[in-house]
Amino acid sequence: MSFKNDALAYHSEGRPGKIEVTLSKPCHTQQDLSYAYTPGVAEPCREIAKDPAAAAAYTAKSNLVAVITDGTAVLGLGNIGPLASKPVMEGKGVLFKRFADVDVFDLELATTDADAFIRTVEALEPTFGGINLEDIAAPDCFYIENELKKRLNIPVFHDDQHGTAVISGAALLNACEIQGKSVSDIQVVFSGAGSAAVSCARHYIRLGVTPENILMCDSKGLIYKGRADISGTYKEEFAQSTQARSLADALQGADLFAGLSTGGIVSGDMVRTMNERPIIFAMANPDPEITYEEACAAAPDCIMATGRSDYPNQVNNVLGFPFIFRGALDVGASAINEEMKVAATMALADLAKTGDVPEMVLNAYGCSSMKFGRDYIIPKPLDPRVLVEESYYVARAAVDSGVATRTIDDWDAYRRSLEDLAEGIQ
Repeated sequence: MSFKNDALAYHSEGRPGKIEVTLSKPCHTQQDLSYAYTPGVAEPCREIAKDPAAAAAYTAKSNLVAVITDGTAVLGLGNIGPLASKPVMEGKGVLFKRFADVDVFDLELATTDADAFIRTVEALEPTFGGINLEDIAAPDCFYIENELKKRLNIPVFHDDQHGTAVISGAALLNACEIQGKSVSDIQVVFSGAGSAAVSCARHYIRLGVTPENILMCDSKGLIYKGRADISGTYKEEFAQSTQARSLADALQGADLFAGLSTGGIVSGDMVRTMNERPIIFAMANPDPEITYEEACAAAPDCIMATGRSDYPNQVNNVLGFPFIFRGALDVGASAINEEMKVAATMALADLAKTGDVPEMVLNAYGCSSMKFGRDYIIPKPLDPRVLVEESYYVARAAVDSGVATRTIDDWDAYRRSLEDLAEGIQ
């Protein structure tokens, strides 16, 4: 069978789709039924009516995330609409559950009116412990996320923006360390000016990149001061005073290429104009802006990362969102703020340099060893230590930054609970 047919069979055989609802309490006897519904269900209802925080103890809310989209920017498929996006949203639910034991309802909204989208999600707040926005086109994604953050008292996280930023940020820190470059001194060039590129640029600045050292290109070329079509748009934030006008111009002397655009737009000749020991993050999927082989041939001293699993240093959002939400939910966070995102980045960066990679991970990737270095700058998604380290430090950052609504009295015990969870879901 072809890959297409295999994938279709995977989704259609047996129970269609990839997720289902299961019971977390027994319901076999008359007494079970009386607890599960009437009359017993009235007791937790009364407690929650007296104290809304009691919902965390008596309902699934504190471990339930909504994955919500309008289907306007789905993977590399574009605006395919909400119904066609449903397999992707179910897949996101699979990853939440598989990697962090977070439950998910996927919601595909049949509207492209940003305000209608916002009102709908706002009305759903009582159901969920967090909101994961997914595959919403720019610029609406910025407006939607910002408005929902203002209106809701639960975490709102647009993964297409911030997930890539968190993970590639860890790769950036470690690549700079290996290449002997200072984060504050590197010259950074972005290909792409959508939601992911903007979030990455802002996050890199929080990690120490100098704003004036960032050049960003969209499909029309470099974003520069005075370019008429960017006036009054979110792109204006990244306009620089420069004579460069093309991506090729911008890459001359650059230390880092951050690709969040489309495949095949960077050549080996362009890479050869970059600074020595360049860092190349070609993160377009499924085809990177330049292939791994071509980049390494053009600059043998480069560090290369892509979004693909068949090459070293995969920047994959599954390294972020399940564990960020795990930590946020565990302390009842009212938001996922910048401190929590930086904590997630630092946890990933540190883990790549810490201890031995578990044998189960080596076996899963067909490797005899993985050591911190040019081909291993961030952990692998299947490494169970990611759940422990990232969730732990995100939860701590939530508490320290004042957005947690529940406290953790014993952090060592919390870490042990995460270790037990990681072992249980492998």
